[in-house]
Amino acid sequence: MTVRTTRRAFLSAATMMAAALAATACGSPQDTATGGGDSAAPVKVGLVYSQSGALASYGKQYIEGFKAGLDFATKGTGKVGDRKIELTEVDDAGDPAKAVSAAKDLIGKGTKIIAGSTASGVALQVAPIAAQNKVLFISGPAATDAVTGANKYTFRSGRQSYQDVVTAKSFIGDPTGKKVVVFAQDGAFGDANEAAVKAVIGSAGATVSSVRAPASATEFTPFASQIKAAKPDLLFVAWAGTTAPAMWQTLDQQGVLSSTTVVTGLDIRASWPTFGAAGAKISFLSHYFDGASDTEASKALKAKVNTIDLFHPDGFAAAQMVVRAAQEGGDDVDKMATALEGWSFDGVKGKMTIRAADHALLQPMFQAKLTGSGTAFTATAQKSLTGDETAPPAVAMKG
Repeated sequence: MTVRTTRRAFLSAATMMAAALAATACGSPQDTATGGGDSAAPVKVGLVYSQSGALASYGKQYIEGFKAGLDFATKGTGKVGDRKIELTEVDDAGDPAKAVSAAKDLIGKGTKIIAGSTASGVALQVAPIAAQNKVLFISGPAATDAVTGANKYTFRSGRQSYQDVVTAKSFIGDPTGKKVVVFAQDGAFGDANEAAVKAVIGSAGATVSSVRAPASATEFTPFASQIKAAKPDLLFVAWAGTTAPAMWQTLDQQGVLSSTTVVTGLDIRASWPTFGAAGAKISFLSHYFDGASDTEASKALKAKVNTIDLFHPDGFAAAQMVVRAAQEGGDDVDKMATALEGWSFDGVKGKMTIRAADHALLQPMFQAKLTGSGTAFTATAQKSLTGDETAPPAVAMKG
């Protein structure tokens, strides 16, 4: 999976717990907003995300999506009732310390809603600040599973890593008796991905093993030979870094891509050329890509950004959640949280539901294929999985 470690810290274990979904209140996020609190005061929203640093491209998509979502949810007014939604944007550069400092500064100025968090490490540091200060925190593209259930004031507007791995599992149907190989680099990133596949797919009945390569490796033929010898039903590739093009080329040349189902994550469009000629032979699990859905929200987003990329929907959903919270809670943060718990809404991806028990965001996920080549690659959906099909196990609320 060609992804970045700051964004995809896959869960290392899954505690399977049976939990019933709380009754969900279905509603349209662009319903006329009324809102409580001081009718003259603006609704202050702090957006703390990566404007610079390694994840700046993700942050750019997030903020573009947020502004499009705000326009959609307020019907172009930028208001909840008569109250203007006042945005303050702060660059955390992917640094948790900067994010915490920014969040505290915004809270000190009366901001009761914080959103953003492009990176998982940032989200995990800001979440406790929200609980300590009783402000609403809506995490964005940060995928770490630990955000779910962090505390009663923390929510998420994007998917989590468990939903990625469950989508990968869908490519082989019933995993019972199947052989799965994880191909990853040595180190924490590879460890986390291997552990996630074992927890999610292995626990469902598959035999999971791994082929690991040093992060410094530039010759991949020996690893391709190991993979072919294992004869897996599914090869799950978790890869990050500049050696990705050479790695994919070798797997293709050595016949790995034609001998088994190879699955990895579909990252932002700018990364697609790294797959080279192998791109059309890979099966992709996808959070989102342009054309994956045909919802009213996706049409509204596309009209604003022209081409929808991976993290635009996360920003869009965050804005819908902000409007819902202010609309129903006024200036009372506890009421804001209650208004979001169990809420179902129509997002860019389709039906989204915030699970009341732990604030997991249940949402569609996609199987995708690439056609074409290089910068001309086009993604198409092979299958859409519902929010129920990709739902992570419920966890106890930590705070």
